[in-house]
Amino acid sequence: MYRLLIVDDEEMITDGLYETLSGCGLDLDLCKAYSGREALDWLNRTRVDIVLSDIRMPGIDGLQLMSAIKRHWPHCRLIFLTGYSDFDAVYRAIQTPGVQYLLKSEGYPKVIAAVKQAVAELNDSLRVKDLIQRAQDKLNTLEVLARGEYFRHLLHGANPAPNLAADFSKLNISLDAGRPVYLAQGSLSRASSAESSYANRHESAMAVTLLAERLLEGQVLSLGMIDRFGDVVWLIQRSADRADSSEDEADEKDEGDKGDKGDDASFLSYLVGQFELIQQACLSSMDLSVAVTLGDRPSEWAKLSSTYDKMRRQGQTRTGDGAQMVRTLSLEASCCARERSPRDKSDALSAHLDAGRRDEFLQLFDELTDSEQDNGSPYLQELYYTISLVLLSYINRLELENQVAGFPALMRPDEFASWKEAFAFLRATSGELFELRSSGESNRAAEAIFKVRAYVEEHLDEDLSLVRLAGYIHFNPSYLSRLFKQACGVNLSEYIEAARIERAKALLRGDDLKVLEVGVRVGYEASQSFTRFFKKSDRRHAAGISGSSQNVTKGVQA
Repeated sequence: MYRLLIVDDEEMITDGLYETLSGCGLDLDLCKAYSGREALDWLNRTRVDIVLSDIRMPGIDGLQLMSAIKRHWPHCRLIFLTGYSDFDAVYRAIQTPGVQYLLKSEGYPKVIAAVKQAVAELNDSLRVKDLIQRAQDKLNTLEVLARGEYFRHLLHGANPAPNLAADFSKLNISLDAGRPVYLAQGSLSRASSAESSYANRHESAMAVTLLAERLLEGQVLSLGMIDRFGDVVWLIQRSADRADSSEDEADEKDEGDKGDKGDDASFLSYLVGQFELIQQACLSSMDLSVAVTLGDRPSEWAKLSSTYDKMRRQGQTRTGDGAQMVRTLSLEASCCARERSPRDKSDALSAHLDAGRRDEFLQLFDELTDSEQDNGSPYLQELYYTISLVLLSYINRLELENQVAGFPALMRPDEFASWKEAFAFLRATSGELFELRSSGESNRAAEAIFKVRAYVEEHLDEDLSLVRLAGYIHFNPSYLSRLFKQACGVNLSEYIEAARIERAKALLRGDDLKVLEVGVRVGYEASQSFTRFFKKSDRRHAAGISGSSQNVTKGVQA
């Protein structure tokens, strides 16, 4: 929703423009200012998208206001409305981008048309395509970051999207979603004994990924990234030319499976040789030692996470210090090999819980616990305590210990008759935490709406603009407007209007206050404005079009 500020030192003009624009169906948050100084206060307090202002005003005039607007909100559109044919002022106005000029004598239709034009210009300027075109360099950087984040997401447990190719296209990833991928991992260390900061280690890892990309370029498709442990991970496929060439050679040999296996071995040898070159380049140019672990076969995308987990586990055992070593690990499935470590998945569980992603959390929980019968007691203990610590950390941070029924049992698995019963308890506790989160959000929303309504009742004689009310409860105006409409079924402005009508009626029933005094008590300093407001509301009731206002009135009375 755009915000429009009306500025004129003549109160009747300001109020008239406000009422006219309120009734023309534009989705705008309207604000009023009766002087340039008051307009500056608005500009300092909140974002303003369109300003409809007189040029000639005492104190700060329209042209001075224009300079302040361009400093504070450069995207803001300005419409000057004046009764003076001042050539200098007009000339300066029309020379400034985003500024329109109208004479007051042209009437409301011209004003409405100018406001609609300003809204259209704002929409055009904020189109995503235009923003991307103006920030292409930044987009390229963000693409690299997004690709790394996307694959880290897959490596650490997320299931690939059903249409993986669509994700690759959107992120400009050159890998083929229809073919398996080799996985390689590089652990970095300084050849010298010099200590390195986190920033230096991260910079070194990025430099290694770029150097490897250049040395692998052409022969393979590759993408390098940094995992959460600070190691470099590469995803590698044969380039289209190399794959076609290999298929032709296999056809010529006509040896069926033997040809395929021989070709796989040949490609693996090529990768080992290239990583040896990468190691030499890193050592000579950056004083970095890189130990590389390379899977001996490509992995399907759906099994990428388990392949990565297996490589990390096997990579923990090295011969010597492992420096400058390129180690090829067998990824052949083993009946006793565990597909994942609970600790490797705890961050994903915690992230889903913190973000309120119930379905994703429970899906990962079920994946971890469904295989519990196939593992021994030490593994089950590790799994139980890993999940319990995720839940316990969340409960402590949000101070929910008194609201979770089974809180004391979280770290006591021996209280359950079986592991199946223990994990069922953890799953139920997880569901309870998601319910508490949902109810807490609803309760906080209801409390915020209650505070706003109470504030409105106590300050009907003051400024009750959306900006002021939003500042009172520390929300942004657009969110407050949407939240109030969701909770109460009517716009906040309608609620305020109904509240003022009810208060005015109650005061007018007495004999001790004049109409002017009643108007002041419900926020109208000028008697003409109050009379206009009251008559307009009365006409709406008489015409039978005030159903929503009647509902609001009931809410106000309640």
